[in-house]
Amino acid sequence: MTLDDLFDLIVPAEPALHPGGRLVAYTRSRMDPADDLYRCQIWLAGEGEVRRFTAGPGDSKPRWSPDGDRLAFLRERDGVKQLAVMPREGGEPEVITDFELGVEDLVWMPDGQRLLVVAVTWTEEWAALDPEERTRRPRRIRHFPYRFDNRGRLDDRRRHIWLVEPGADPRCLTPGDYDETAPAVAPDGNRFCFLSNRDPARGLVAGTQVWEQDIDGTEPRQVCPRGRWTLPSYRPDGVLHLVGNPQPTFPSIESLHRVEDDGTLTDLTGHLDRSVVTLAVPPTVCWDGDDAYVGLEDAGTFRVVKVGPDGLVDEIVTGRRVVTGFDVAAGVVAFTASEVTDPGTLHLFDGAEETILDRPNQLDLAEGEHFTVISDGWEIDAWVYLPPGTEPVPTLLNIHGGPASQYGFGFFDEFQVYVGAGFGVIACNPRGSAGKGMEFLTAVVGDGWGRVDLADVLAVVEAAVERFPRIDPERLGIMGGSYGGFLTAWVTAHDTRFRSAVVERALLSFPSFWGTSDIGPTFTPNYTEADYPDGWPVWFEHSPIAHAHRVRTPTLVLHSENDFRCPIEQAEQYFVALLRNGTPTEFLRFPEEGHEMSRSGKPRHRRERFEAIIDWHRRHLAADRDPAVG
Repeated sequence: MTLDDLFDLIVPAEPALHPGGRLVAYTRSRMDPADDLYRCQIWLAGEGEVRRFTAGPGDSKPRWSPDGDRLAFLRERDGVKQLAVMPREGGEPEVITDFELGVEDLVWMPDGQRLLVVAVTWTEEWAALDPEERTRRPRRIRHFPYRFDNRGRLDDRRRHIWLVEPGADPRCLTPGDYDETAPAVAPDGNRFCFLSNRDPARGLVAGTQVWEQDIDGTEPRQVCPRGRWTLPSYRPDGVLHLVGNPQPTFPSIESLHRVEDDGTLTDLTGHLDRSVVTLAVPPTVCWDGDDAYVGLEDAGTFRVVKVGPDGLVDEIVTGRRVVTGFDVAAGVVAFTASEVTDPGTLHLFDGAEETILDRPNQLDLAEGEHFTVISDGWEIDAWVYLPPGTEPVPTLLNIHGGPASQYGFGFFDEFQVYVGAGFGVIACNPRGSAGKGMEFLTAVVGDGWGRVDLADVLAVVEAAVERFPRIDPERLGIMGGSYGGFLTAWVTAHDTRFRSAVVERALLSFPSFWGTSDIGPTFTPNYTEADYPDGWPVWFEHSPIAHAHRVRTPTLVLHSENDFRCPIEQAEQYFVALLRNGTPTEFLRFPEEGHEMSRSGKPRHRRERFEAIIDWHRRHLAADRDPAVG
């Protein structure tokens, strides 16, 4: 796949199944390099049709009304999203909110007339200021985090839940000095549930809280103790369920829990030792009677399973693929999924037969070969992608972020672009990755950090070189982003076989990450098992910056200037250390981008990033290059 192919991709997502169970509203998105933006429209598929439903250019989150007569969605204009509603028959949508900072989420009320939205508004201190004064004025920070990756500033705005009815002024149901997310409405329409971190030490302690409140505006009541909660949901009979873990720390397995009448929790899926959510897909629970439909992350796949009230689980959407979104109505499942050679397809499963409703891309892509490697007694999933031909090829070890995420049997543009540029690709899920259970997930905690994962990725490289004769062991590169950037920098400080490296948006210094990252105060002690104020020596020893003096591998350091997850000071420290070594290095900084730049940054920046990475590896992995030169 070339970069031009990448910009031609159409990605289906966010399926919303009509209550009748046969018609699907979903989004189709693609990059527009000419205007340097993303274009996203809502389409309809089913009942013998596949057609565009909205004009865009930025429409998302389609939600059918309970009677199926209207579709609500978010319409973006000039970077701000508002709630819009459109008849099923089509026509002009009615935009019914006008929040200056926009709307982020929506859910229909059971009466089909009103909706709850999560809207962003200025705090009182900042509301009356003009844009120039907001830019100029110094900021008095009182809480942490005060900024968050992919959201921007938090200290000057709040995310509250509002009740919206066409023709009436929106009413804020959750005023105050807190933020709320993930609203869910009870079937009787009299109460709703949401997530909100209201601990005085919020941001400094792990987890969040679940709250329930009457629609008439009474004070919210906490449902259960603080935990790692990601989504509340009501069964049709009004019984509340929660996705997450009662223990607030991470990494953890997130399960579906039922909230009992006495406030205790019944874990319905914990026996599976697999999470029902994944980092790549928003958490989802769909109901069909007493049965809940949830995702299941397992060994490189993300599937859909049905969970009964007794915890019995039936697999619904299976196979070597990654489900990217799903919805359920009338016993029918609509879902989007990607496979290694398919960027995304819309499917309908009626319980007996699976039908493809929309496959917008037809590309000739590299298949990739899956294999497993035993490392220290653990089975490690691995993949190798090779370009066409028979000659030896330079090959890149790609390391995923997280570390609690996974590579798998879905489409990944990175692998295909590098294969298209003539490189082989090695990918794997070392210990610390998701999809293999709690013991595997937590193997990198404490003393395992930088030790067991290092052993696993090197074992995979050695097995891949032996298994695939076309991999040239003298022309190996390594790269990764976020945690993958950490492990890239860590590997090159401990192993000399790689001739080229790209360290991207990386965690490189725990001592500064702890206080500058939006998740630093919780991520750092959870993974290192050391905390403030005594943890500094452990943090430093677990950081690539402590070992950077040993790096001789030519390294491109790549970072975004508005990255609040791994702030750019991480890269700045590492780059200077490499320069002091005399290590061949360059530092590429992307303005006005955050941690997600490689996945959702401006199209022009995404192209420039790919071009820089390919150029760096080509320079240092050329067949005629003397590795001693650097």
